[in-house]
Amino acid sequence: VDQQSVLLLHRERDGLTKERTALINRFRATLAEFGIVVPVGAHRLKHWMATDYSIVETELSPIMQRHIRRMQGRLRDLEEFISELDQELDSYSKNTEACQRLEAVPGIGRLTATAVVASIGNGKCFMNARQFSAWLGLVPKQHSSGGKTCLLGISKRGDAYLRRMFIHGARAVLRHMNPKRLVTNWLSELSARRHRNVVIVALANKLARIAWAMLYHHRSYDEHYQVV
Repeated sequence: VDQQSVLLLHRERDGLTKERTALINRFRATLAEFGIVVPVGAHRLKHWMATDYSIVETELSPIMQRHIRRMQGRLRDLEEFISELDQELDSYSKNTEACQRLEAVPGIGRLTATAVVASIGNGKCFMNARQFSAWLGLVPKQHSSGGKTCLLGISKRGDAYLRRMFIHGARAVLRHMNPKRLVTNWLSELSARRHRNVVIVALANKLARIAWAMLYHHRSYDEHYQVV
């Protein structure tokens, strides 16, 4: 029951985040109709509204000024709802030992850890790490013809939300590579041969396998530990 509840929190948070992005895009498009350029991103928009909006507000009609205030109110409500869900997930993570162990892995944050634990529990529902990775859609599709096997792009089957979480985490690791980590050498060598997106997916696959192994074997994070 607790796992299902946490997954529902994730689903609601994901929906609210998409609503916030759509509202911000409409906000920028509305002001663009009057030649007013608004910075991209929620944080930059919030700063712009606090510092620069008053300068251009007089250029808008009274109808549009009221409309903008309504949109601001809706945006504040969405951000409050998202913040409340974040607090719930923070509380769950701090009180769940498995989440605390997963968060020690570079590239796995609070959202990914709580989503993984809520989705697969102790990982016993999968026989091995590759099976879990395949369930996430992070393994290559295969096409066989004439006795030859050709590996294509990732299958993108299974849990799209978790797959996105792992890919975001892998992208963050690649962006801030720490030379002291063992995985950095592997990433550097792979980056020299393959496209950046391929490297990100490969690292996401590795992170997913590590997460499953830690849950299945009840282990703490060890970068020397080889997952099979």
